[in-house]
Amino acid sequence: MTTAQRPTLEAVAARAGVSRATVSRVVNGSTTVAQPIREAVNRAVAELGYVPNLAARSLVTQRTDSIALVMPEAATRVFSDDQVFPGIIRGVSQELEAADKQLVLMLAGSPAGHHRVERFTTGRHVDGVLFASLHGADPLPGTLARLGIPVVCSGRPLGDVPVPYVDVDHVGGVTAAVRHMIDSGRRRIATIAGPQDMVAGIERLTGYRTTVAAAGLPELIAVGDFTRESGAAAMHRLLTEHPDLDGVFAASDLMAHAALRTLREAGRRVPEDVAVVGFDDIETAAYTEPPLTTVRQPIVEIGRRMTRQLLRMAAGETIEPAVMLPTELILRDSA
Repeated sequence: MTTAQRPTLEAVAARAGVSRATVSRVVNGSTTVAQPIREAVNRAVAELGYVPNLAARSLVTQRTDSIALVMPEAATRVFSDDQVFPGIIRGVSQELEAADKQLVLMLAGSPAGHHRVERFTTGRHVDGVLFASLHGADPLPGTLARLGIPVVCSGRPLGDVPVPYVDVDHVGGVTAAVRHMIDSGRRRIATIAGPQDMVAGIERLTGYRTTVAAAGLPELIAVGDFTRESGAAAMHRLLTEHPDLDGVFAASDLMAHAALRTLREAGRRVPEDVAVVGFDDIETAAYTEPPLTTVRQPIVEIGRRMTRQLLRMAAGETIEPAVMLPTELILRDSA
């Protein structure tokens, strides 16, 4: 029994009627070869089932055809029921699949993980880096950008970091949410704010503060970290400190879910006694009791737009430094 040999570069050259060097240039993405010749080579590649040597191709083109998506979060957060992370990954994956690129998912939720990501990305093992869920003034995006590595962030980086990003209108979304509660007669509206080392947390708190101040209402604030556990703890604290509150804006749907449960356990009716609004519009928001009014952000589209921006940068194109996507208030029974 004989084993079929893999088609060689020489076999492709013979089938296409060109030199081996020409085949090499075509399969390595060179644009210096005339279009009819490229078509002949690509036809021969398809007919013979030739598979290029990716390692050799990377040496020639200085490209890896891989993109890193860095999540500065612990694995328990990324792979939890918080649908923001899977949504970002889905959007990134869709664009990379269409572009025939590979996704390298990297977690940087610890100092050791952060150092591993820095070593890998500065070593040029990928053609570009996407950052999601940045905390604090992380220096790594700026470091990579200074090295000439294409970088795009999900959310505006904190500090003076000239790196392109894709974000949503956090302030506008929160303003619409809080304004809706005010217009429905609520006058003691609290917020469960997100972490203040993230732009999303900072800007959603800014939106709340600006809106209640414009209405002459007091600030009632507790801070969480976008998780259910922190939402429950913050809701308990708010009920203890402000038992007469009649509205709650939670800076994430998971914290809003916990607030609904905590209010129910405390004997408060939603929305009769307390209105509740979240942010994200994750899938389960429509299935809480009562269904959650929330601010929808286009999570999958964020991942797609980040990736398109990065691929354009890697191709040498000029891109917009900041892409802002709209949010939308989704009205359900909780407010």
